[in-house]
Formats: sequence, structure tokens, C-alpha cells
Amino acid sequence: MNREQPGKVLVLIPARMASTRLPGKPLADICGLPMIVQVAKRAAEADVGRVVVAVDDPEVFRTVSDAGFEVIMTRVDHQSGSDRIYEALAKADPEGKAEIIINVQGDLPTIEPGPIRAALRPLENASTDIATLTVAIADEHEKTNPNVVKVVGSPLSESRLRALYFTRATAPYGEGPLYHHIGLYAYRRKALETFVSLKPSTLERRESLEQLRALEAGMRIDVEIIDSVPLGVDTPADLEKARRILSAQV
Repeated sequence: MNREQPGKVLVLIPARMASTRLPGKPLADICGLPMIVQVAKRAAEADVGRVVVAVDDPEVFRTVSDAGFEVIMTRVDHQSGSDRIYEALAKADPEGKAEIIINVQGDLPTIEPGPIRAALRPLENASTDIATLTVAIADEHEKTNPNVVKVVGSPLSESRLRALYFTRATAPYGEGPLYHHIGLYAYRRKALETFVSLKPSTLERRESLEQLRALEAGMRIDVEIIDSVPLGVDTPADLEKARRILSAQV
């Protein structure tokens, strides 16, 4: 998509210094580089557009800048990553040139370029406001684990769903695949502007899932089905796993 529309895609990577389970997470060393720099490298390798890191800490700002990546300072009091990327968008692209914004979480140091590119595909449909990713669940334990968010969607093709709901429950009921949601999003600019203007919704609060705010407001979310779940680093054990994965690739 970016080759057809150069400059229209902006990749924003929110990085929050405060983390209760893994203090200083963006600066955690993974194979000689801070985690946030590893994520920025993965995003650049996807080659879909300009990459900007949105941070809330001066040390992280300096680290990203010294590594040669574009970085923007944002407020420390944002309630969500989407709020942070919206502030970053206004600072990074005040002229409004970017039409599509990809939100790559700053704790995905092992993500491959493929999933980042895949997030753009549902936006080929002009009716889609927001695109995201999912993987069919293979582990039976994950089907009942409330920490594994499920997508309930209507099939559009073998590789795509239209999202009807997101839930921590085991759903939908009956025979058939269940899908593990991956929290990487591609927004049309207008959709992101609309989303951050909305108040938290009833179901969002109940499930603690921000994307339900968009669905409750009537926005369309389409979901691309990919093959594997990128490792999100939330704990010291996750960090060690990420180190093993990347060290094996060297």
C-alpha cells in the first residue's frame, strides 16, 4: 500500500516508561539493544511508511534518538496507547499528510515485518475504519483464559473477519475456531480522531477492552487472520523469552 501511496502511512510506536510488572521496560536490554529500539527496527523493516516512536520519558527519548529513529515526547498522563499516538500524530504530522496510522505496541520486540504489513490489508475495503490482527487458537487453555482476548467475527474470507465483538470470555459458543486478538491496529486518520473523541463505553469498561468503544459507536473493525501471535513483553519471564528468540536469529 505504501508503494502506491508514498507518505500516506505513518507507523507510531507508543512507549510508556511506567510499568508495574517490568519497571523501565522500554530500556530493557535485548541482545545489546533497548527493547524500544528493537521494536523500531522491526517496524522499519516492514517498510510500510515513516516510523515515529512516542515516548514519555527523557531517557527513552535520548535512547531512541541516539539509535537514529525519529522520536516525539508525549505527556505522561495518557490513559491509553491510542491517546498517546494521537498526540504524537498531531506533533509528527500537523499538515495531515498521513492517511493511515499503524499503532505498533512498544513491547513487541520480536514482531516480524509480515504482521505489520498484514494490518494494512483490511483497509483496502473503503468501508473499514480500523484494522487489526488475530490468530486461530490452538492451545485449549487459551480458550478459557481471560487474559487471552477473543475476537467474535463474521467471516469475510478465509483470511479475514468483520469484528462483531471482543471478549475475555470463551466465545463464540459451539463448534468452530476461536480467535486470539493481537493488539496491533491500523486506523484511518479520521477513525483515530473519532475514536479518541469518544468517552469510554459501557462494554469497554465491563470487559476492560478499549476497542469495544469503537464497535459501540458503530465503527467498523475488520480483522486479518495471521499465523502466529507476536510475543508481548510484560514480565521478566517474557523478557528472557524475547532474548532467546532474538539471539537465535543472530
